[in-house]
Formats: sequence, structure tokens, C-alpha cells
Amino acid sequence: MRPKVIWLTTNSCAGDILSLLNARHPDFCQMVEDYFDFCFEPFTMAAEGDLALEPLAAALNGAAGESILVVEGNIPTAAQGRYCVIAHRTGRPWTALEAVQELAAKARYVIAAGTCAAFGGPYAAHPNPTGAKPVSAVVPQKVINVPGCPVHPDWLAGTLYHLVAHGEPELDAYNRPLIYFSATVHDRCPRRADFENGNFASQPGEPGCLYRLGCKGPVTHADCPVRQWCGEHTNWPVGANIPCIGCASPEFPDGLSPFFEHLPDFKAPPLRLSADRAGLFTGALTALGIGAHLTANIATGRLARTLKKVRKRR
Repeated sequence: MRPKVIWLTTNSCAGDILSLLNARHPDFCQMVEDYFDFCFEPFTMAAEGDLALEPLAAALNGAAGESILVVEGNIPTAAQGRYCVIAHRTGRPWTALEAVQELAAKARYVIAAGTCAAFGGPYAAHPNPTGAKPVSAVVPQKVINVPGCPVHPDWLAGTLYHLVAHGEPELDAYNRPLIYFSATVHDRCPRRADFENGNFASQPGEPGCLYRLGCKGPVTHADCPVRQWCGEHTNWPVGANIPCIGCASPEFPDGLSPFFEHLPDFKAPPLRLSADRAGLFTGALTALGIGAHLTANIATGRLARTLKKVRKRR
């Protein structure tokens, strides 16, 4: 029997389900036909009205732990949650706040799909008139956060597969699966050597490190550099000469704006360097190393002996 998945789209642009539709190996069709029973997903299902709501009623009336709840979008809490209504039930609006709280209480696992669901994201950005909050702020159950704007299809599909086959994956302090969010974009970036060497691009489209153009890779945990995007993993923002804007970060978007303005500094143990000084620091270390080597040669007489040998060869 395929595990049941209830997918609620709340305060969202629906970008996360669109991203999942681009899953490969297996693709979305295989996912819903062979591995999971997506008994409720408003973006792709054909049913509507009472017929569409039957799986939700069955989940609420059934035993606990029979389904996986996936929430896309954050949860408005202002005005008793009426900024986002899932459906009409028993003659009254059924808000996203009510639906998530009731369905989470019955679910085996709760997944926040995308940055809005995981951390608030763009739909909770200032001034946030709807009082939107991440899923974890409105339910007492543990929430597995799989961020991204949108979430990468591999991150979400892989988390679902892991839950069914092996149980809860190892999580970080933000309840993100470590298999996808253990390292920063900066750690794995193919342009890391450009950063270390002080080779910075001056405008989008140029080669070199994009840190000075606003790249948020140093503070963003995601495996985009090695996984990449676009269907068959063919490219990603930095590969297209555009800075990472940190869409998978808890601080996105307010805490990372403006997107094209570089971070004030960068922590690299044991020193704290600004990007502007990183190249100069690397060059200074190189010069000091050369100078120390030269001093040692002079002190031991090796330089004189080497020069004597060179003259004899001439």
C-alpha cells in the first residue's frame, strides 16, 4: 500500500509543486503512481468541491499516523487566519491555520516545503499585513523544513523517500535534512578559488567570484553547486553568472536584501575578513612566504651557492 501524502497549498505562489513536477528519476508520474498516494493536492487533482475534500475528511476521522502532511506556503494568522481559506466546511470558511493544525495533529510526519512554509519567506516579508508565519510556529508537532524558493525537486522527493524507507533523516538546528543542507553554497562553489585569489567579477555576466555583486553563498546552506537545477541538473544561478540570493536561508528575503549588495563581512576561522580584503590578505600571505623563504636561503648561505652554480653553467 502506497503511503498517503496530503499536500496543502496555503499562502503561496505554488512554485514548490511546480518544481516537484520537474522531478526526474523517478519523475512526478512515477512518484504518484508507484511510490505515494497523493490523495490531496489542489494544483494537479481533477476533483473539486466535496469530492476533493473527502480525503481530508478521511484523514481527520481516521487513525493518527496514516499520512504525511506536506505544507507549501506560510500560514496567515491575522484576522483569525481568514487571509487564506482552504475551503468551506460545515457552512463556514476553513482557514489554512485551522487546516494545518488539524491535519498536522493526525499526520505521521509534517514537511514544510519551500522557504515560505519553512521560515516565512517572501509571503511573510515586511510589512507582513497577514501575520504570516512558518508552519513550525503554528503547530506543536515537529516540522521537517525543506526550504528553497522554490524547493529543489530532489530535496523534497528525497526527503519523502527517506521518511518512508528509513524514517526521519538527520536534521540540522533548523530541522533541515543534513544530506542537502549541511554545507554552504560558498563551501562547494566552483568559484571558491576566485574568492581565495581575490578575483571578483565587477558586474553580472563576468567570470570570477560574485561575492562583491551580492552573492549570499557564504551564509546559505544548500547543495546547489553540485546538484544544480533545470531538469537534468544542467545549471544553477552562479553557473549562469548571477549571484546566489540565499533563497534557502532562514533570513530570506528581508535579512538578505538588497540582493545585489555584498554582505558586510565574511567569517572564516580563525579570522574575520571582508570580501574586499580577502584577496589582499591572500596576496600578503604569499608575499610573506616568499620573503621568509628568501631570508632563510640568505641566512644559510644556500642562495650564494645556488648563484655560484648558475654562473658556472653559463
